[in-house]
Amino acid sequence: MTLTMERPATAAPAQAKTSPKDILRLAKDQQVKIVDLRFVDLPGTWQHFSIPVEELSEGLFADGIGFDGSSIRGFQHIHESDMLLMPDANAVFIDPVLEIKTLNITCDVVDPLTRKPYSRDPRYIAKKAEEFLPTTGIADTSFWGPEIEFYIFNSIRFDQTQNCGYYYIDSEEGIWNSGKDGGVPNLAHRPRYKEGYFPVPPADKLQDLRSKMVRALIDSGIAVEVHHHEVGTAGQTEIDMRFSTMVEMADKVLKYKYVTKNIAAKNGYVVTFMPKPLFGDNGSGMHTHQSLWKNGSNLFYDKDGYALLSTTARHYIGGLLKHAPAILAFAAPTTNSYRRLVPGYEAPINLVYSMRNRSACVRIPTYFDKPEARRLEFRAPDPSCNPYLSFSACLMAGLDGVINRIEPPTPMDVDLYELEGEAKKHVKQTPGSLEEVLDALDADRDFLMRGDVFTEDLIETWLTLKRASAKEVALRPHPYEFYLYSDV
Repeated sequence: MTLTMERPATAAPAQAKTSPKDILRLAKDQQVKIVDLRFVDLPGTWQHFSIPVEELSEGLFADGIGFDGSSIRGFQHIHESDMLLMPDANAVFIDPVLEIKTLNITCDVVDPLTRKPYSRDPRYIAKKAEEFLPTTGIADTSFWGPEIEFYIFNSIRFDQTQNCGYYYIDSEEGIWNSGKDGGVPNLAHRPRYKEGYFPVPPADKLQDLRSKMVRALIDSGIAVEVHHHEVGTAGQTEIDMRFSTMVEMADKVLKYKYVTKNIAAKNGYVVTFMPKPLFGDNGSGMHTHQSLWKNGSNLFYDKDGYALLSTTARHYIGGLLKHAPAILAFAAPTTNSYRRLVPGYEAPINLVYSMRNRSACVRIPTYFDKPEARRLEFRAPDPSCNPYLSFSACLMAGLDGVINRIEPPTPMDVDLYELEGEAKKHVKQTPGSLEEVLDALDADRDFLMRGDVFTEDLIETWLTLKRASAKEVALRPHPYEFYLYSDV
């Protein structure tokens, strides 16, 4: 959920490139002992291995270091498993959570035979998307600001066997614990369902923990604007990062997940970025703010346009809404995503746009009227996504809208959840399952492949991977089915 405290976006100055010599100097100055080399698999999880700092050299940045690509989800077959990691000297930070002083370096994946970037490296997709943007002549820069929501629990237990399947979540904040008698006083003060936005402590029992997360994020190089309890009971949380360019922001999303999970674990809690871990309360989204700039000017602003939006912005929205089902194959890529994308709970299922309106799939924030603050918020993505792929898919859809002058539906400044009859029939909605969005991607992929940003190889691998996960869920009885059908 967006806050009124958000700061208007301004064009960021170009950052000076960091050299391998700079990294070696940093490691020495900071008395680093271990260097951790990180990259992202196709679903979007950080992978890593470590080397002693004595093995860090300028040659490592030029020659790379080998790893087994067949052991990584969505990467290579076993007969072609050798791959290289190429450390990026501009994506380095001192680890804020590990006990041993560790320098973390984000890496790109390279094919050792061709020395070319690997086609299924998600970071490479985002790099290609950023490089493609200026070639269109439309814009030279895009800015991204994801609002990542997540839950902080005390415990998550789950299991699935042939004769058993369950999950059990507990939280000291959970309103369900109001009547608990555990042999110690029950100190009450818990947010009721959908009332977690924004009570002060003691109802908000996680203020200090979130503050520890914020300080660790800042120590890792992430600018944080605000943190707060979110709507859901039982510890739903949001920590907002300052906007940035695409690849840099996607890097920060993975860093964000890493830091918040580890700070929670160190303090006896568990973080989950599942879109819908609790029945009957709010899911966790990753509303994604985006804008296009050229020569330092925001292309989305027009003082005479609806919600101060330019024609470019309107057509960009048209592309997002037209291709939303296919985008969601990357932006909401789990079966659990479609426990969230259902009517109610402020779920952004309606494929329209509107200013200030959280019931629309695309919302135009109106806190500021300055040109540099004009942007759109695409509300359908969730934090289970791979940010490199989700951001890239959004950009390519928006650009398709601008190139083809796609007009979005007329903006609707009403509560879309309250529509009835004919008015409701004319509002298209997002698909209701992972299988549906995968079919949409299969049928609507040309816009992604413009400029060779996405490739057939990556899309086909993604479809195979995600269809397999959907099938695994479909094969297993759901616990609630026993309530409904065990006596038939």
